[in-house]
Amino acid sequence: MNYYSLNHKAPNSSFKNAVIKGLAPDKGLYFPESITPLPKYFFEQIDDLSYTEIAFEAIKQFVSPEIPEAVLKTIVEETLSFDFPVVKLNDTISTLELFHGPTMAFKDVGARFMARCLGYFNSDNSEEVTVLVATSGDTGGAVANGFLGVKGVNVVILYPSGKVSDIQEKQLTTLGQNIKALEVDGTFDDCQAMVKTAFLDKSITSQMQLTSANSINVARWLPQLFYFMFAYKQLHNTHKDIVFSVPSGNFGNICAGMMAQQLGLPINNFIASNNANNVVTRYLISQLYEPKPSVQTISNAMDVGAPSNFIRIQEIYKNQFNTLKENLSSYSFTDEETKDAMLEIYNNYNYVADPHGAVGYLGCKSYLKEHPNAHCVFLETAHPTKFLDVVEDVVKIDQPLPKQIQEVMGKKKESTSISSYDELKSFLLR
Repeated sequence: MNYYSLNHKAPNSSFKNAVIKGLAPDKGLYFPESITPLPKYFFEQIDDLSYTEIAFEAIKQFVSPEIPEAVLKTIVEETLSFDFPVVKLNDTISTLELFHGPTMAFKDVGARFMARCLGYFNSDNSEEVTVLVATSGDTGGAVANGFLGVKGVNVVILYPSGKVSDIQEKQLTTLGQNIKALEVDGTFDDCQAMVKTAFLDKSITSQMQLTSANSINVARWLPQLFYFMFAYKQLHNTHKDIVFSVPSGNFGNICAGMMAQQLGLPINNFIASNNANNVVTRYLISQLYEPKPSVQTISNAMDVGAPSNFIRIQEIYKNQFNTLKENLSSYSFTDEETKDAMLEIYNNYNYVADPHGAVGYLGCKSYLKEHPNAHCVFLETAHPTKFLDVVEDVVKIDQPLPKQIQEVMGKKKESTSISSYDELKSFLLR
C-alpha cells in the first residue's frame, strides 16, 4: 500500500516511510491510495472470528507487503492483549470500554501497534529514530508505555503544564529509559505546533530522524478502526442501526471508525461529541471551518482547537459537505452538562464514567431524540480514575485505583520545563 499527502505536493510514500516520517515533506497528513472493502461475508460471519482475526484482515491491506503476514499476525496479537467489552446501559445506549490496556486509555491500541511496526522496521537499522509527540492527556502515557525499551527508538513527549490529570502526568513522566517528558508552558495546541515545526526544521532533521506517534501517524491512527468492528460483533444482533458517539479532540478516533465504515462495516452514522472546543460542531452548522485556540475543560484530552485529522475525514467523503453531513452528526457540551451527565449515569445505571465518556453519552442522548430507533454506543475512552478529582467530586464515591494506576503513583516525576520552540530545539540537539 502506498500513501499520498493530503497537501498533494509531495511524492507518494510506502507504509514504512509514512510511519518513519510521520508527516509528508509538504506538511500534509498521509492517506492510503486505495481502500478495498472487505467481502460482505466477513461481516456476516463476524461472530465466528476472533478479535485477532478481525483486526488482521482489517489492517492487512494497509501494511502489505512491507510487513509479512506472519509478522503482522504477531504484531496484532501483541497489540490486542486485553479486552474491549460493551456494557449495555439501557435498550438504546451502550458503552464500549477502551480502558483495559496497560495505560487504561483507548490510545493503547494505536501506540502498541505503531511501536511494534517501528520496532520491526528498525530491527536491522543502526540509526536511531526519535518519536516526537504532543499530548493533551492520554496519548503521552500510551506512547511512553508502548515504546518503552524499543530498540533504536527514543521518545520525547510534550505536554501542557497543569492541563493534564495527575495520573496522566505520572504515566508519561515516570518511566525513564528511552522516554523523556517536556512540560510546556502553554496549551496542547502550542505543543502540537512545536512538534510540527520541528518536523519541518532542516537544522534538526538533517541531524536526526524524527517521527510522530500522534494520530497524524498512519500506524497510530489506522489500528483504532479495530474496536469499532469489535463493538459491532457484540451488538449487531440487536437488529438496530448502530451509531457510535465518539468523544472527539484531534478526531483520529472517529476518523478511524469512518475507515472501518469504508471497509464495509455497516455503520450509517457517527457522532462527534465535543466539549467547548467545538470547531466541527460549528462547521456542520455553518460550513465554515474556523479553528480557534483551545480552551481548558474537565475533558482535557479533547481540548483541541485545530483538530489535525479532520482533513482526513473530509478526504474520506471526497470533500463533499453534504455527504459528510449524511454520515456525521456533532454536538457540544459544557463542563456543567458533562458533570450532570456523569451523575445521571451513576444514579441511573450504577456506572462510573469519566468526563470524556460522559460527553459521548450526551451525544447519544441528543442523537436519539431525533433517531429513537437507533442503538447508540458511546466510547468510554479512559478509566474514570485517570480523572479522579473530577469523578470523585461529582459522584461522591471513593474510586479504588486499578493496578495499572497504582504502579505509577508512587514513582518520581521527571520532566524538563520549556516555554518556546527554541528550547525544544536545544533539547533535541543537545
